[in-house]
Amino acid sequence: MKRIVFLTSIASVALALTAWGAPKDRQAAKSAKARSAPSAHTVSKSGGGHVAGHAAPVRTSRSFSAARSHQRAIAAAPRTTSSSVARARVVRSSRVEAAKVRSTRAANAKTTAAARNRAAINSERNLARANTLQTNRAQAARLSSARAANANARIAARHNVGINRARNTRIVNNWRSDRFRSSNYTAFYNYNRRWDDRSWWRNHYTRVIFVSGGWWYWNTGYWYPAWGYDPYAYYPYDGPIYGYGDLTPDQVIVNVQIQLQRDGYYVGQVDGILGPETRQALAAFQADHGLAITSAVDRPTLATLGLA
Repeated sequence: MKRIVFLTSIASVALALTAWGAPKDRQAAKSAKARSAPSAHTVSKSGGGHVAGHAAPVRTSRSFSAARSHQRAIAAAPRTTSSSVARARVVRSSRVEAAKVRSTRAANAKTTAAARNRAAINSERNLARANTLQTNRAQAARLSSARAANANARIAARHNVGINRARNTRIVNNWRSDRFRSSNYTAFYNYNRRWDDRSWWRNHYTRVIFVSGGWWYWNTGYWYPAWGYDPYAYYPYDGPIYGYGDLTPDQVIVNVQIQLQRDGYYVGQVDGILGPETRQALAAFQADHGLAITSAVDRPTLATLGLA
């Protein structure tokens, strides 16, 4: 019992001591805080030695925490700044590329528009040239047609005159007049029909050919009918035909007929036969050009026709 009472007393005393010491600890803590506050002053040498400055602040746990936060912020700031700069560069590069693309498209659009304008202008010019060329061609065609019509009219008139002259000109079969005594008409002036058989003609002349139903022999620049070579031979013309260029009698007559057609004296067929119509055309041509009218193919007539 005494022991229990003793222990209880000791516990009471301990509690009392604890309660009595607690306010002192609190005051001590307050004193310590007061000493740590920035209230110190320094004495200035000027102005009579009165207090002029403050003491350096004392670092606490809060100040250490703020310093660490500030350092962390400083450490993190470059990363944020570099990332922002990179993003800004990317944005700027994208804008530059977009501007280039827009500029290229605008240039291409201008080039395309200019090309279209040039194409339109060229098309208009070509159309104008084509119209002008077509108009010129039409005018040239009309002029050519008019000239051709006039030429044809003149030719037709000349042909009519020549044809009328040929129809009204008498065929000459007699070449014994003095006009045929010249060397140009000796073959006609001295011509005599000769009748011999085939063997005689072959013995006397080396070239005897069959042309237009009859036989013809070559002698001193003229073709003559070989009477008697064939008793059934046919000769629409009985007389000499001047030859040139190693042509046969029918080929010479064809050329003469073509040229007489061009000159408006002959309108018959080009058949290589020296018939009455061809002889009339020759007579009219010879009369109009002041030649001796033989009504045949002689050397002066061929020269005037431009054939020999």
